[in-house]
Amino acid sequence: MQTNLADFIRDSAQGQEAEAILRSCVHCGFCNATCPTYQLLGDELDGPRGRIYLIKQMLEGQPVGAVTRLHLDRCLSCRNCETTCPSGVQYGRLIDIGRDVVEQLSPRPAGERLLRVGLRKGLQSPALFGAMLKLGQSVRGLLPPALRQHLPPTAHNAAGGVGRRAPNDKTMGRRMLVLEGCVQPGLAPEINAAAARVLARLGIGLFSAPEAGCCGAIDQHLAAPEAAKAAMRRNIDAWWPHLENNIEAIVMTASGCGSTVKEYGHHLRHDPAYADKAARVSALTRDLAEVLRDEDLSSLNLKPPPAVKSKRIAFHPPCSLQHGQKLRGVIENILTRAGYELLPVDEAHLCCGSAGTYSILQPELSGQLRARKLANLQAREPELIASANIGCQSHLAAASAVPVVHWITLLDR
Repeated sequence: MQTNLADFIRDSAQGQEAEAILRSCVHCGFCNATCPTYQLLGDELDGPRGRIYLIKQMLEGQPVGAVTRLHLDRCLSCRNCETTCPSGVQYGRLIDIGRDVVEQLSPRPAGERLLRVGLRKGLQSPALFGAMLKLGQSVRGLLPPALRQHLPPTAHNAAGGVGRRAPNDKTMGRRMLVLEGCVQPGLAPEINAAAARVLARLGIGLFSAPEAGCCGAIDQHLAAPEAAKAAMRRNIDAWWPHLENNIEAIVMTASGCGSTVKEYGHHLRHDPAYADKAARVSALTRDLAEVLRDEDLSSLNLKPPPAVKSKRIAFHPPCSLQHGQKLRGVIENILTRAGYELLPVDEAHLCCGSAGTYSILQPELSGQLRARKLANLQAREPELIASANIGCQSHLAAASAVPVVHWITLLDR
């Protein structure tokens, strides 16, 4: 694709990256075939190819307004199109650039800006989110259905999460860091607790750095790249002392966080103080599934005990796992080895509609995608649905007739 970027962006780092991505696109349209929003709406501008053209026109200096912003907002950032694209177009990075530029050239109405700032601040603070979660659950019956569906029925005990102290080196010869995350400690603290117990059976101590916080994904996808970079630097500073003390890996139990942290090296490549550190952090980051895939699991005795009746599993691979991290089939293989029967799921490559804050900002499209996903997941009557990302898990559980769990809790049984 030929480009002629406008002066305002041509020589910037953003412009140079965007131009390289645009030039790699041959506008073949294969991406539209696997784009969830294109399948729902049938509008060229609600598919990757159309959005690429909108971004190209904007960066070449053509007028931009609410229409461009609308179609970019409707993108899930699921990156399914990247898996499909024969030319290797890095669409996920391009859509982030496009969203940042459109915010600058065509500012949103005040109400929309306030909502997005509220989401960024509220979701990234575990303490604030936990307080809001408890408050919401205490008045759950009074909330409108659109808000009620985002709340789990009962509050979890945050004390169930991984402890802040590092395991005793005398009992744990190996150590790994884990990211606690933003909403996961409040919504499902049992996930990291289960991961810690499973890894402990392999002789691996799992602990977190208290200073680490949000991975930066929320800011990044809500067109606040500088705030995202600040979050990345904070996490690097929190992890760095441990990385110099024989830490094997930084473990991600939420695939959405893993997809972002693995790209720290890219996001901070122009930062002279953090570029090398970010590259090392990205290189050491591993999804929990990768850790278990590469270990000898014989000591786990991977067979469900007789008391565990739920064995027929429908697995939902989050987009951040299969399209972001390119980890397809890894968890499915582990669960099969553990004795669970994994049922075939149609359209497993499509997004469930959670997509971070998408379910809040685009509730109608998100709801349609969730209904379609649940119909496919429940078609063969599973006893459980498993996933690998807290956002997908919570989003699906709010409307599912079948319990939805994180896959590591099945191994913890």
